[in-house]
Amino acid sequence: MNKNLWLLALCQGLFLTNNVVFIAINGLVGLQLAPLGWMATLPVMGYVVGGALSTPLVARSQARWGRKVSFQIGLAVAVFSALLCAWAVFSANFWLLCTATVVAGYYSANGQLYRFAAAELAVPAFREKAVSLVLAGGLLGAVAGPNLASATRTLMGVPFAGAYVALMGVALLSMALMSAIRFEALPRPGAPAGAPGGGRSVAQLLREPAFAVAVLGAALGYGVMNLLMAATPLAMQVCGYAFDDAALVLEWHVIGMFAPGFFTGHLIRRLGVLAVMGVGVLLNFACVVVALMGVELHHFTVALFLLGVGWNFLFTGSTTLALQAYRPEEKDRAQAAINFFVFATMAMTSFASGALVTTQGWALLNYGSLVPIAITGGALVWLALRQRRAGA
Repeated sequence: MNKNLWLLALCQGLFLTNNVVFIAINGLVGLQLAPLGWMATLPVMGYVVGGALSTPLVARSQARWGRKVSFQIGLAVAVFSALLCAWAVFSANFWLLCTATVVAGYYSANGQLYRFAAAELAVPAFREKAVSLVLAGGLLGAVAGPNLASATRTLMGVPFAGAYVALMGVALLSMALMSAIRFEALPRPGAPAGAPGGGRSVAQLLREPAFAVAVLGAALGYGVMNLLMAATPLAMQVCGYAFDDAALVLEWHVIGMFAPGFFTGHLIRRLGVLAVMGVGVLLNFACVVVALMGVELHHFTVALFLLGVGWNFLFTGSTTLALQAYRPEEKDRAQAAINFFVFATMAMTSFASGALVTTQGWALLNYGSLVPIAITGGALVWLALRQRRAGA
């Protein structure tokens, strides 16, 4: 870990602070302002829809101006969108809140590239660990996010307006840290001799089995996590729990998401990327089993913690698998494609989580999540058998 990686890990933590606060409060603010109850998670959905729409813009800015400038643009958008969210709450304008979260998606699309930048800031032999350890910076968000939401939700008279104002300060702090990172020292990759200058298209990359499974693992892993996580504050409110209880559950969930980052990279090097992703699938299944056992506080806490660890193994593994499947000159296109599929899946699950939990209930939501979990597990088995046959 060099200085640049430590600073990037802190930026990752502040990025996750923003995300956790958004997840903790956007659904509840939406429930207060929405014309209909099933629309409560539209502000959560807006955040990921904005991320999906922003991926091509972010890819172009990364290719044209490099990592540092593009990341700083994303943070400037974060400041503006948090201000817009606060204005929407003060004016009780539901559609302005949805618009503000769509704008905030540009920051999310930028922040999703921090893990790829981590691989470029480390020597090749340390690449898996660099990705894993920078993702572990999200532990800052695990602690700061729920506590920031709880401490600031009544700060300005209007519920949760203070939380959005606090996120402006979080983004400004991240801008200061990002300015100290030296991405310029990295050599810009060129196409190898005899290869097309721009590399393979997205369609060609998706025909690469390892890349296709990496995309599927990242998208469905994030989708299942988002489906259950976005619905949790609403489900807990229906069950009569206070906001502080929901914040505690989310804190343990995000700890589960990022605490394994200190050793996931080591496990991948020791056991193999597909084995670690397979454990992630099993942990997601265990999460659903625990969630269906009851609606006591410990059921929510344990289920969401298992969900977080499962996500870490799947997402870190998918990132590592993708890094092995594309060439350096294809990185902007490949990373944008992965993030687009992640955001598109998250958009669908954000909407589905609110609609299902408010109309069908917590149990049916968990049963439905078994489908993408099974698809992910099947894809991993298929790739493992294919690689075994190729090796033989």
